[in-house]
Amino acid sequence: MIDPFGRRISYLRVSVTDRCDLRCVYCMAEDMSFLPKAEILSLEELERLCAAFIGLGVDRLRLTGGEPLVRRDVMRLIRNLGQRLGPGGLRELTLTTNGTQLTKYAEELHAAGVRRINVSLDSLDPATFKALTRWGEIGKTLDGIFAAKAAGLAVKINAVAMKGVNEKEFDRMIAWCGEHGFDLTLIETMPLGEITGSRSDQYLPLSLVRRDLRQRWTLEDSDHVTGGPARYMTIAETGQRLGFITPMTHNFCESCNRVRLTCTGTLYMCLGQEDAADLRAVLRDPGIDEAGLRAAIEAAIARKPQGHDFVIDRRRARPAVGRHMSVTGG
Repeated sequence: MIDPFGRRISYLRVSVTDRCDLRCVYCMAEDMSFLPKAEILSLEELERLCAAFIGLGVDRLRLTGGEPLVRRDVMRLIRNLGQRLGPGGLRELTLTTNGTQLTKYAEELHAAGVRRINVSLDSLDPATFKALTRWGEIGKTLDGIFAAKAAGLAVKINAVAMKGVNEKEFDRMIAWCGEHGFDLTLIETMPLGEITGSRSDQYLPLSLVRRDLRQRWTLEDSDHVTGGPARYMTIAETGQRLGFITPMTHNFCESCNRVRLTCTGTLYMCLGQEDAADLRAVLRDPGIDEAGLRAAIEAAIARKPQGHDFVIDRRRARPAVGRHMSVTGG
């Protein structure tokens, strides 16, 4: 699939649920209203959609949420998708998780063909972690991370950089990740969804973070790519990689190869735009066959915009996009 700007769309992110067992302050409102079951695609419907995308050339698939591992029987979907790994199918099946369920599922994930995961961990300080997640206990996430490592999964830690919240922890996180063999990616906060507080107060440009870190760490350019938007450097002192996802200070739209499918079958061609395609209606129409489903997907890709319009400043109180991060999985 080629979009209007000549970019090959090869990476699909699938939110399998809007639900989560945490309430991270930059991702969700504290009192969330979740979708009724009738609006959620069944696991079989999600698999059918994924199969259609794979048939159209998608070779990287990432499952997200909410928290994907809180979805009932989600391992059945993961095992079935894992069977599509190999020539002519998927190159990689991955997962983004908050880590709380990994002690239960890490070995099953590896058995299903998952080889690396991203774990959201914005702080190593128990009190800060609890404040950021509203009720999370860091021990549960850390236990999950080490269960994943023991199961043979490569772990990358994702941390949203927030001014006045965790900006003094990055040295500690780099050292901790180096000690345990984890890569680390820092992410700029994005203006998605109504949250408590002001994003202009939270926003921390990663250009400033990188300049500050260079005073204490040797950061070397890396050509490492994972299919996602992060730009990586190697930390000479630890040997691990440090990634930067910078939608605000240096957007990555020119090389975007991604689209996002929600648990309701809504396909967002851009994280930062509201235009979307309703694939649930197509999927549930008995008069539309697999060729029709693929045609609907290709028609949506033909509307993929050149980029997003994210802005965070004090003059813009409303988020750039009304939906919460948890709807599309980041």
